[in-house]
Amino acid sequence: MAEQSTLSGRLARFAKVGANLGGFAASAAVARAGGRALDDPKNAAELKRVLGELKGPLMKLAQMLGNLPDAVPPEFAKQLSELQANAPPMGQGFVRRRMAGELGPDWRQRFVDFTPDAVSAASLGQVHKATLASGETLAVKLQYPDMASAVEADLGQLDLMLSLFRRVDGAIDTAEIRAELAARLREELDYDRELKHLLLYRQMLAGEPYVRVPKPSPELSTPRLLTMEWLDGTRLLDWKDSPAEVRNRIAEALFLAWYRPFYRVGVIHGDPHLGNYSVAEASAAGAVVNLMDFGCVRIFPPRFIEGVNQLYRAIESDDEARAAHAFELWGFKGLTREIRDVLLLWARFLYGPLLDDRVRPIDLDGRPGEYGRETARRVHQELKKLGSVTIPAEFVFMDRAAIGLGGVFIQLGAELNWHRLFHELMADFEVEAVAARQTEALSQAGLQGREAILHPQGDN
Repeated sequence: MAEQSTLSGRLARFAKVGANLGGFAASAAVARAGGRALDDPKNAAELKRVLGELKGPLMKLAQMLGNLPDAVPPEFAKQLSELQANAPPMGQGFVRRRMAGELGPDWRQRFVDFTPDAVSAASLGQVHKATLASGETLAVKLQYPDMASAVEADLGQLDLMLSLFRRVDGAIDTAEIRAELAARLREELDYDRELKHLLLYRQMLAGEPYVRVPKPSPELSTPRLLTMEWLDGTRLLDWKDSPAEVRNRIAEALFLAWYRPFYRVGVIHGDPHLGNYSVAEASAAGAVVNLMDFGCVRIFPPRFIEGVNQLYRAIESDDEARAAHAFELWGFKGLTREIRDVLLLWARFLYGPLLDDRVRPIDLDGRPGEYGRETARRVHQELKKLGSVTIPAEFVFMDRAAIGLGGVFIQLGAELNWHRLFHELMADFEVEAVAARQTEALSQAGLQGREAILHPQGDN
C-alpha cells in the first residue's frame, strides 16, 4: 500500500501552506476593500508567487487548474499555468535512508552504479539513474517523505483557493473538478498503480513505431519507489528550430501517442507536461517519442468517447438535438439551451482544427501561452449572466490533454491535417469493441475492475 497520511504530517504541512495562502487571501481582501477587484491581474500574479514558494502538491494542483482555462477565472488561469512543478532535490542522506527503507539495507549492492544526486526533481519525487550488472540502465523514481500527509493537507488548502475563485467568478461549479483532481493526485502517490499503468501503456502501444514506453522493474519497485527502463532522448523544445517536416513528424507522433489509446481502449495520459516526454529520434521520414511518468492516467467509459464523436458530428452538421445528446453522454446534467449554446463556443474551439480538412497549425493565432484563453474568457462572461454549470469529472483530464498538447503543437510550429488524423482514429470506433478491449487491457495490466476504476473512491 502507499504511504499513509499521518496527523502530525498533515498538521505541519497545513500550518505552512495555510499561513502562506491565508496571508494571500487576507491581502486580497484588503486590496478589495481599497477598490481593487479580486480578479485584478496583480492578485493573480501574487497568488502565483505564493504558490511557487510553497512547491509540493498544492503547486501541482494549481498548475493543473491553470491548464484548464475554462475551469477558473481567466486572469488566474494564465498565472497558474505558468507555475513550474519543479522542486529542489532531496540530499544524498535522504536518498540513502529512503532506498534502504524501500529495498533493504543492502540496496546499493543491487546496482553496479547509482547516481547519488537526482537527475531531475518534481513536486512529488525525484529521479536517479542507475545501472545493473547486466548493463541495463534504469530510471529510479523515489517519492519524497510524508507525501500522503502533504497531499491531504494541500487538498484542504485547495478548497480555500477554490472558494476564492468562486467569489471572483461563480460561472463554473468546481465540485467535480476538485474531486477529480484529488482522485488523480492520490493515485499518483501509489507507485504500484503507476507500474500497472506502465504495463497498460506498453500493451496498448505495443508495436507502434512512433512511441516508446519504458519497461518497469517490479523486483526493484515498491509503493514509494518505481524503477523502470531508462530511455535516452532529447527535450522536445530542442527541436523547435528543426525543419518543418521534422517538427510535424514529432507532433504527429505525440498526437497518436495520446489519442490512439483513448480511441481504442478509452485511456488517456492526463499530464501533457513537457517533462513527461522526450524525442528519441526524428527526421522528415518519421519520429519516435519517449512517453514517461504514468502517475496521472484517466480511464473513460466508452460512452464518453461516443460523446466526443457525437458532438463532433453535431457541430459539423449544426444539429442541436445531437449536441444535447453528446453533452449528456459527457455527463453534463440539466443544461438549458442557453447554457448549452455557450458551452458550444468552447466545443467549437476544441474541434475547430479537426473540422478543417487541410494542413494548418492547431491554432491560427499561434500563441502557446494563450491557447484557448480568449475563448474561455468569452465562455466565462456568458455563463456569469446565465448561471453556474458543473463540469463533469470525466471532462477534466480530457480537456487538460487537449489544451496541453495544443500548446506543445504551437511551440513546435507544427502544421498537420488534424482532420484526417482524427478521422482515422474515429473510423472504426464502436462502443462494444472499446468496452471489450478496455476490460481485457485493464485485466492484463493487473488493474482493478473497470467500474471501480471509473468511479474512484471519494474523500475519506
